[in-house]
Amino acid sequence: MRSRPSALRGFTVDRRVWLLSAVALLIGTGGAALAVLLLRAIAPATNAFYYHRLSVAMVGPARPRLSPWFMPLIPIIGGLMVGLIAHYGLDRIRGHRISEAIEAILLRGARVDLKVALLKPLSAAIAIGSGGPFGAEGPIIMTGGAFGSLVAQWLKLTDAERTTLLVAGASACMLATFAAPMAAILLAVELLLFQWRPRSLVPVAVASVMAVALRISWLGAGPLFPVELHSTIPSGRTLLLAAPVGMLVCLASAGLSRLMYSFEHGFEHVCGRLGVH
Repeated sequence: MRSRPSALRGFTVDRRVWLLSAVALLIGTGGAALAVLLLRAIAPATNAFYYHRLSVAMVGPARPRLSPWFMPLIPIIGGLMVGLIAHYGLDRIRGHRISEAIEAILLRGARVDLKVALLKPLSAAIAIGSGGPFGAEGPIIMTGGAFGSLVAQWLKLTDAERTTLLVAGASACMLATFAAPMAAILLAVELLLFQWRPRSLVPVAVASVMAVALRISWLGAGPLFPVELHSTIPSGRTLLLAAPVGMLVCLASAGLSRLMYSFEHGFEHVCGRLGVH
């Protein structure tokens, strides 16, 4: 049985793929630069909140010379600052989830506002630097995706091509942040691209390769969170204990997600009652 040409059209490589791959080199460069800027922006926020100084030194909030009674107030102050940015700047910068990028792909034709690319890393640096329980993966994916989408909108590309470049930017930023090439590409493809076609996967891979090359030059070849490797093989008892620990972590993560969403919806309900939008 012969396949229809339309069924195989997405698996062909034409001139548009080479065009997108060339643009992906630019997006990989910009994504790596944005990742470095986000990591560098967290350090001044941490120094300002916990050490009351202007510095770009990479430090942690483990041993600040602050009163233990004042320490719990710092994340609250950071959260209020992010809330002001969201209220007067852009409401979509709220949240540290990948769902914003998925929503942009599915509901807005991979179009992302310029304010997202500018305010998202700023709010993330304040939230993380002030000790908020957040990570860099959500903001950096949205920032890189916004950069790829803006380039695609400037070039007036199709929705499918905008989606490809949005995913290329997200993958490049994530790779440059965590130095995990295969994980970054596979995560971006699984959560954002929704397909394995060469015309979409090749530009994402090109942007990621460019980002990892620049990441090695700018930040070094090591991972963001180095882990000591053990040469001993886990025993049977260790593997048996790992199963209940995995189940407990699964239940805890599900409970934390539900708690976070309930607080978010409750906060929106209270703001609606007070007339604050």
